[in-house]
Amino acid sequence: MTATPSVRWLWLLPEARQALETRQLAVILRCYRKLTGLSQVAMGELLGYDPSYVSLLERCQRTINDRQGLSHISRVLGIPPHVLGITSEEDADFLAALQFGESTVRLAEIARQAGRAAEAVEELWPLVVRLEARLREGRVDYGTVALLARARATLGTSLGHVLAEERLYLAARWTGGALRLARHLDDGNFLGHVLRMHGNELRKAGRTGAAIARLAEANQLSHEERERGQNFVLLARAAGEHGDAGLHDESVTIADALMDAAGPSGILFTSFSLREVRMRGLLGTGRAAAAAEMAQVRPGSGEAPAPQWAVIEAVTSADALSAVGDLTSAHTLYGEALSLAARLRLPHQIQRVVRSARRSGLEEVRADALACLHDLDQHGTKVGSLPG
Repeated sequence: MTATPSVRWLWLLPEARQALETRQLAVILRCYRKLTGLSQVAMGELLGYDPSYVSLLERCQRTINDRQGLSHISRVLGIPPHVLGITSEEDADFLAALQFGESTVRLAEIARQAGRAAEAVEELWPLVVRLEARLREGRVDYGTVALLARARATLGTSLGHVLAEERLYLAARWTGGALRLARHLDDGNFLGHVLRMHGNELRKAGRTGAAIARLAEANQLSHEERERGQNFVLLARAAGEHGDAGLHDESVTIADALMDAAGPSGILFTSFSLREVRMRGLLGTGRAAAAAEMAQVRPGSGEAPAPQWAVIEAVTSADALSAVGDLTSAHTLYGEALSLAARLRLPHQIQRVVRSARRSGLEEVRADALACLHDLDQHGTKVGSLPG
């Protein structure tokens, strides 16, 4: 017998975690009954014990010391085994691995932000496989779930850089998996972060309406100015691609004001990134002339907050100039973007160039972009066997 699905996540609740921290069976049993609404009779039926024995256990008048009995309670109620003092050698190894897992996720995020998203995927993959297996075994303890949620979110955002457009749904699937776990954790800041990441991956996968909904929810949870600024940068981008000029302009204005108040943060909440988002939003809402005017005054090559943003900005600027007929300048910028995108292995940015070159009749650029895609396909990151 195993814990019922309705109580699978019970031990993640703050009150339940406090009970687990005592490592006292009596406290844990009382907490379980309180949170599930079970009577001592029902608890006895669940465990196969007489109700009077349950009562004695809860009042510390009886105790269970044998491994078999403690393992039975752990399995039926979904209690992490180490809390009851029955950690196996495998469990001990896993608890040690959790500490290394924190460093793995942190270093993967640093790699992603530095433009090495493929490296981040390769580092995270083994960790995620192990954590997913642990969860499938029913080991729903806070440390495992919190780390897996972070790993899923970072894996999803990293995949969002290295996957081709037709496979970006995989990135959204992973960040969506992180969101499902984050909703079980008592951490509003983390939930807001995951909503923001998932919203952006939904946008990249073409689901702009759903992206806007997730980003709006993130705004309700975010109170720190820089976090709100990141939300509004992404909301402006999603609104622009959704064709909502009003929401785009409002979000850009708010993000701009927040940046003046709090200063830039990370690779997203910067003047460089916000300029690109504004320019792309103008294009997406039928204001190509205004976008092209912005593209004619470009930031310096060293101002990009991360290498991938230099590619994104170059493609968007080229798109804006192409839209008003300045094909010579667009040709130069597309070439610049393709060279860097190939080195950083960013297929969906190259696919943007393919589409734009087709619309503009820049066949030489389109041929170069298709050649870059072919080369990435031959030597790209293999993600087919990622856990689903």
